[in-house]
Amino acid sequence: MDDLSLPQFPFDNSYARLPERFYTKQAPTPVAAPSILAVNDALAADLGLDAAELCSLGGAEALSGNRPLPGADPLAQVYAGHQFGGWSAQLGDGRAILLGEVVGKDGKRRDIQLKGAGPTAYSRMGDGRAPLGPVLREYLISEAMAALGVPTTRALAAVWTGEAVYREQGGFPGGVLTRVAASHIRVGTFQFFGAREDTDALGLLVDHCIERHYSEAFEAENKALALLTAVLNAQAKLIAKWMGFGFIHGVMNTDNMTISGETIDYGPCAFMEGFDPKQVFSSIDQGGRYAYDMQPGIGHWNLSRLAGALLPLVDEGGEKAVEKAQKTLDVFPAAFDAAWTDVAGRKLGLAAPGAEDKSLVNDLLTMMAAAKADFTLTFRALMNAAAGDEAPLREHLTDTATLDPWLVAWRARLTEDGRDNAAVAEAIRQVSPIYIPRNHIVEDVIEAGLHENFAPFHTMNEVLADPFTEQPGKEAYAAPAPADGAVHRTFCGT
Repeated sequence: MDDLSLPQFPFDNSYARLPERFYTKQAPTPVAAPSILAVNDALAADLGLDAAELCSLGGAEALSGNRPLPGADPLAQVYAGHQFGGWSAQLGDGRAILLGEVVGKDGKRRDIQLKGAGPTAYSRMGDGRAPLGPVLREYLISEAMAALGVPTTRALAAVWTGEAVYREQGGFPGGVLTRVAASHIRVGTFQFFGAREDTDALGLLVDHCIERHYSEAFEAENKALALLTAVLNAQAKLIAKWMGFGFIHGVMNTDNMTISGETIDYGPCAFMEGFDPKQVFSSIDQGGRYAYDMQPGIGHWNLSRLAGALLPLVDEGGEKAVEKAQKTLDVFPAAFDAAWTDVAGRKLGLAAPGAEDKSLVNDLLTMMAAAKADFTLTFRALMNAAAGDEAPLREHLTDTATLDPWLVAWRARLTEDGRDNAAVAEAIRQVSPIYIPRNHIVEDVIEAGLHENFAPFHTMNEVLADPFTEQPGKEAYAAPAPADGAVHRTFCGT
């Protein structure tokens, strides 16, 4: 196999050029018999990669970690973090190896990471491997999020390792996910150096993140505050988009919040069906810390941890630094409120949602919560109502005493925009999917994959790639779970 042709990645590895205390350089651990299960052709093309090369035997060897890719500089990143509010002074990539970075056709730099690539210096007695189930899950849901227009890490490929991975529940087939991200730098990355009072490293990290993600902040008088402001706004918009699709991340630890504003780490996440603002799916979230309606507040709390790490760069004087950072942090509630008003208002078909539309949004959500109405299908039914057919909406919201006056107020508000019914219906369709990764179907797809049947995985991935367009014959993917098949708990899968 020495003459095996490997895929060509045009690596340019900026993170590896930072000082060595930012990471540990190490190669992935080889696996027994890798085979490619899926390659994301469209993403490969965007990155300037050859999908056929990725699908080859050489691709399987490279994307499993068996063979080093030319130009790669593999490393595991170090970071810290608050996990469910508890401080962990050192975490890091426990089962992931960053191969390097490529600059895509759009000129944007992206990380290429192997998740499930074996133990690292930060594995904390773990095996560094990933069961195939979580690999399939992250592939499906991250790509679904991308199709929904939510900033997210992406899945480039999934590999079956030919080895078993052992957990408390027994042995499972192993997998490796090739994950693509704007970067894997987290709030916890800053916390790691902040806790060590390593001001030099913090300064390097601020410059690196601004150059990579927020170049408009490079000339700012106070780059630390400029970065905090940029991350704050990105996270406000991200969380608003999550909530607009009924998405619950499930494990919003500070090591799972990216500086880039992308969704990362699809462990116990889920999309709601029956609307409940207090909904929790994660089996490890016993106290409901990361419930649906807690997400904005947790985002704000996480950002305060970022601000705390940045204090030495904000101002030399302690009290002055705190005052300046707090003033920046205090912007978050308004930033989120504006982002959420825009997201929710557009799901009502409003052309330019504003503060005056909050009651219209809140009244609808109150009705949905009272009825436990399906989150996705209720908003989709607004499309039909805008076009003149209220029947689908009335199937979800049966209390006419509250629905009828709401419809009157909604229609009155729509007339102010001056668009006809067809235009409003189309506007709602474009932001209200009919297909989401429903939990029970995801579980069925994973179960089939564990029995070496990957046809359901590929079919579901194809359906979710076009979530806003009704697809004949795919009605099952839009239907809520049957009463005896609902998934009430999701698991981290590590």
